[in-house]
Amino acid sequence: MADRLVHRGPDSGAVWTDAGAGIGLGHRRLAVIDLSQAGAQPMHSACGRFVIVFNGEIYNHAELRARLDAEARTEWRGHSDTETLLELVSRKGLAAALADCVGAFALALWDRRERRLALARDRMGEKPLYYGWHAGRVLFGSELKALRGAPRFDAAPDPRVLSLYLRHNQVPAPWSILQGVYKVPAGSVVTLDAAALAHAPDQPPQPGHASPGMTCTAYWSLAEVVSRPPAAASEEEALARIEAALDEAVRLQMVADVPVGAFLSGGIDSSLITALMCRLSPEKVKTFTIGFEQAGFDEAPYARAVARHLGAEHVELYLSPAAVRTEIPALPDVYDEPFADSSQLPTMLVSRLARQSVTVALSGDAGDELFCGYNRYLVSRRVWDRLAGVPLPLRRAVAAAMAALPPAAWDRLGRLPLLPQVPMLGAKAGKVARMLSGPLDPRAIYRASSEEWYGALPLHGGEVLASPVDLLEPGRGSAEEQMMQWDMAGYLADDILVKVDRASMASSLEVRVPLLDHRVIEAAWSLPLAFRKRAGQGKWPLRRLLSRHVPDALIDRPKAGFAVPVGAWLRTDLRDWAEDLLSTEALGAIPELDAKAIRRRWAQHSAGSHDWTGSMWGVLMLQAWQRRWSGAC
Repeated sequence: MADRLVHRGPDSGAVWTDAGAGIGLGHRRLAVIDLSQAGAQPMHSACGRFVIVFNGEIYNHAELRARLDAEARTEWRGHSDTETLLELVSRKGLAAALADCVGAFALALWDRRERRLALARDRMGEKPLYYGWHAGRVLFGSELKALRGAPRFDAAPDPRVLSLYLRHNQVPAPWSILQGVYKVPAGSVVTLDAAALAHAPDQPPQPGHASPGMTCTAYWSLAEVVSRPPAAASEEEALARIEAALDEAVRLQMVADVPVGAFLSGGIDSSLITALMCRLSPEKVKTFTIGFEQAGFDEAPYARAVARHLGAEHVELYLSPAAVRTEIPALPDVYDEPFADSSQLPTMLVSRLARQSVTVALSGDAGDELFCGYNRYLVSRRVWDRLAGVPLPLRRAVAAAMAALPPAAWDRLGRLPLLPQVPMLGAKAGKVARMLSGPLDPRAIYRASSEEWYGALPLHGGEVLASPVDLLEPGRGSAEEQMMQWDMAGYLADDILVKVDRASMASSLEVRVPLLDHRVIEAAWSLPLAFRKRAGQGKWPLRRLLSRHVPDALIDRPKAGFAVPVGAWLRTDLRDWAEDLLSTEALGAIPELDAKAIRRRWAQHSAGSHDWTGSMWGVLMLQAWQRRWSGAC
């Protein structure tokens, strides 16, 4: 099982077993802190009670170690964060120890005295952790491929999960694509003892859940943070609050015994993280970006300009469509379960580029969700304000008129020199049309703007599962803040963080996300909405802070995103590949799929009358996954 994860830990690996207790722990190590043998795992606590395998980093472990030393003299074997965590657990217990930690991690902790296993993830779920029941065993690992390495493992796909996947183009936690296999919820500890072996649940355990031999407990809650009322502050106090939290997060996440760099797209978030790194680092910061030859998808010149202004050592790689397309066959192996965010391709490539020079890279992810940056928040507010009183039949007539204009025509309008430049206007117009066609309440607008098969899943009946986001009650009143909360709990956690983790670890690169330091999250949610968006623009604090380091002219442009022109490729270079996977015969390999509905949408996309890039890419990745893993478990 551990050998299946060599890419996550190419530096060393080991296995520890206790046959009498029926437990085995395997580990693959990517050495980042304490490169010596003293940092090797599985690691035993000094008291001998605990054994741990740990993936990730505890960024504040030096502070925690100093605190432990002040309380009682400790004989340290090395200077790894894993050893610090074990000592903290020995003194305080796991839940209290994790509450003190600032980090991104997944871990399995065996209590030799109580014969109890604890599985835990960081607060936002940056690091993955699967677990499940099979043949009288509980199995766990960082990726599904580790579970597939267990003898006689043959878990079948869970057809119930298809409804979740087709809505979101990913499988949201705590579900997985396989029956009897789940994801540990973010910010939670799942504890199992021997009695749990005989009680495999039919539903994934949620925080607060208990069953024979098993509990699931949250040690941190995003919903609780969001529900706190905003703290009063002046503009300068608000900026100071965000700057202090970000400064500390970047400072801690730059600590490593290996080279550290940054992903730089030239956008606000990654530019600010890079600027703070440049201010804190005594050496030139290495930055990395990918460029594309197709107009409208190339942000490399912006990244280059920002890096030059900040004095960073910048590396960029321009890729042809052919170079990007060659990566597509590897996607089912990299992601293990169906996953369909097309920016997974450039993320894999920029990770590979960075790994040639560094072992750790900082990214600017999460700025949009924390500071109201996505266009859908701003567009949704305009739709709400201007059309809430318009009768539904009239709104549907407007939507039909919008849908009648082909996406290519909308894209041409978005590039006219006398009008505001709007990248990928065709896809955005389609989402606005969906918003107009339904109820104008925040959840309906959110679903219309974010789901790929909104209102009409291409399935032949079967159980339709409620998405975890559907069950999340909003902690704030404004539509924008509700959407931001839903995105943080769903899209960020289950799409962006999954994309970055698998893509980077495929190249043995550790990516850290300063904006997901829980103190940054809490500082951001302590601000009222008016301090996060101004004058129709999101990310007001980040823009203000970045303006202290970079001229506005370098970053004041329409939001583009980290995308590749997959929609166009599906009509041209990738058409034969897509036709093979979307044939009626191929679609029949998953009997729950409605082949006619999928073929109808594929014909519309191929003809250019509609832009169905997201939903078609989702079905293609599902088909590619099924073809790769069918019978291969």
